[in-house]
Amino acid sequence: MKKIIFLLLTVASVAAWGQSLPVVKPGRAGMNEQRLSYADAAIRQSIRKGLIPGAVLAVVRHRKIAYLKAYGNKQVYPDTIPMTVQTVFDLASVSKPVSTAISTMILLERGQLRLRDNVSMYIPYFQPWTDTITGHVRNIRVIDLLTHTSGLPPYAPVEELKQIYATPAPDGLMDYISCVARNNEPATVFDYSCLNFITLQRIIENISGMSLQEFARQNIFYPLKMEHTDYNPAGETLAWVAPTAVQADGFVLKGTVHDPLANVMNAGVSGNAGVFSNAGDLCVLAAMLLNDGEINGTRILSPLTVRAMRTVPAGYEAFGRSLGWDVFSPYSKDGDLFDVTAYGHTGYTGTAITLDPETGTAVILLTNRVHPKDRAGITRLYDIVATVVAASIEKP
Repeated sequence: MKKIIFLLLTVASVAAWGQSLPVVKPGRAGMNEQRLSYADAAIRQSIRKGLIPGAVLAVVRHRKIAYLKAYGNKQVYPDTIPMTVQTVFDLASVSKPVSTAISTMILLERGQLRLRDNVSMYIPYFQPWTDTITGHVRNIRVIDLLTHTSGLPPYAPVEELKQIYATPAPDGLMDYISCVARNNEPATVFDYSCLNFITLQRIIENISGMSLQEFARQNIFYPLKMEHTDYNPAGETLAWVAPTAVQADGFVLKGTVHDPLANVMNAGVSGNAGVFSNAGDLCVLAAMLLNDGEINGTRILSPLTVRAMRTVPAGYEAFGRSLGWDVFSPYSKDGDLFDVTAYGHTGYTGTAITLDPETGTAVILLTNRVHPKDRAGITRLYDIVATVVAASIEKP
């Protein structure tokens, strides 16, 4: 009886999020529920060890939600508040693929940019890489930004930039990125960089005439009825947000992006971070990607665009990065059993999404590991959960 009541409540809550997916027992999605429970044990062990205060796990298979559970607490300071499946999380770098990269590919589909266009076509003062010995010049291209092979440094000195510009200062940050010394020649080294996706943000905004927030709303979040997904969450959504770090003054970040560049320099709307979302909304987005860009009659991307996004481009095989996603780079956390075509992304705050097109499966693990303070990373947990989910698949 308890299981029936829980399932009914879950169905009601998922339906309330807008664009709903059917919620089924794991067996109806070709998955073994007992095997899936090993993921519960791994997550609860992480909670007991103090690695995370709580978590939400969602598994999508064949456009159905086969597993959806909340664990532990979403807040432990100053009060303790239990985690629920509706909890909204700061996605951190998962923002890069679910907002910035998809927005970039939408513009590509419309003929408004090419992957091999030079960044300077859209940001005229953006400097190329120059060999300091020979003077050889090589332009940075859109594809280099998406695959983290541009040569841009990984991050920017927020405190130094605060001294130079009155914050927030998106233009000042872009001036810095445009002229900062490049670490490597483009397309020769994989060097994960938030600056790549802040640059993509400016390209999207210059082409569309909209902020990244408004473009993503109009072209991704609103069409998919992702009602609790946005930058700078407010209103009803804000009440569902899981807090992140406790500041030096005792203030707890809640609904304000944790990433310093996104927070201080870009006022919460940033190409590298800033999206807040929950499991239900991300299930819809994942199902759309696993269904060749369309879900419930709403098409966001073409089938060939989705295929391109999950495929490492020719000439970039050594780096393991596709167009906004991680396929097999050192950052990849897709477990040990999914096919080599599986792809995903993680976020610093403790978020991860894995998609396996071969089995039509998505694994979404959301935590706020930086609450109340920054803990050790949980990349091992991502791998374990993805492996357990893959091992639970029994039928095509």
